[in-house]
Amino acid sequence: MRAVTSTLEGHTDGVRAVAFSPDGKLVASASDDSTVRLWEAETGAHRSTLEGHTDWVSAVAFSPDGKLVASASDDSTVRLWEAETGAHRSTLEGHTDWVSAVAFSPDGKLVASASRDSTVRLWEAETGAHRSTLEGHTDWVSAVAFSPDGKLAETGAHRSTLEGHTGRVSAVAFSPDGKLVQTNHVPLPSHIFVKDQWISIGQQRLIWLPPEYRPTCSAVNKQMVCLGHSSGRTSLFKLDVL
Repeated sequence: MRAVTSTLEGHTDGVRAVAFSPDGKLVASASDDSTVRLWEAETGAHRSTLEGHTDWVSAVAFSPDGKLVASASDDSTVRLWEAETGAHRSTLEGHTDWVSAVAFSPDGKLVASASRDSTVRLWEAETGAHRSTLEGHTDWVSAVAFSPDGKLAETGAHRSTLEGHTGRVSAVAFSPDGKLVQTNHVPLPSHIFVKDQWISIGQQRLIWLPPEYRPTCSAVNKQMVCLGHSSGRTSLFKLDVL
C-alpha cells in the first residue's frame, strides 16, 4: 500500500468540517476562521475562499450535482455558494442560535439545517427561501440527514428522542434502502475509514497518524482521505491499496 500526501494550508484557525464534492474533484474545508476553502483534490491547489460568515463555520456540504456548497455557522446562518466560482448565492437566516449541521436533499432542491435553537429548518436551495421549521426537540440539534427518496428528514439531538440514546447524537444517516436510521458511528461512504489514530480498511490498519495528523474531522471519497486539523491545516491522502 502506498500513500501520497498533500498538506493544504491557508486557514488561520482550526478546521471543523471537510467534505468531498460528489465527483471527488473538490474538497471543502470549514474553519474557525469563519471561512470555507475549496481545494482541488487531485493536486491540493487552492481554488477559492468563501468569505462572509462572522463566526466559526461548523459544517459544510455539497449539493448532489456538485454545483452548490452549503456552509453552516455559529453566526446562526447558512450560506449557499457556487462551487465553480466561489460566488455567494444566498444567506439563509432564521435560526436564533448557532447552526451545527447542514444537508441537501437527494434531488438538490432542499437544504436542511440543524441548530442549537432546537429546530431544523428546510430551505429552497434555488432561491434560499424558507420552506418550513421542524420543531419538537427539547435540546440542540446536532445532526440532520435526508432519506434516499428525500421524503423524510431525520435529526439527532443533544438528548435524542430516538429510543435507546441517552446523550448527544453526533451523526445520523439512512441505510441505502431508507429503512434504517444509523446514528453516531455512521459508516463513511467507502471501505476506507478513519478512526482514532488510524486510517483503516475493515480490520486492517493502513496508516498510523502521529499526533500532528490526528484529525478534528474527516471525509473519504473512494481512495482519497481528507483530514482537518486543529492547526488549520488540511491533509489529503491518496491511497494506492494493492
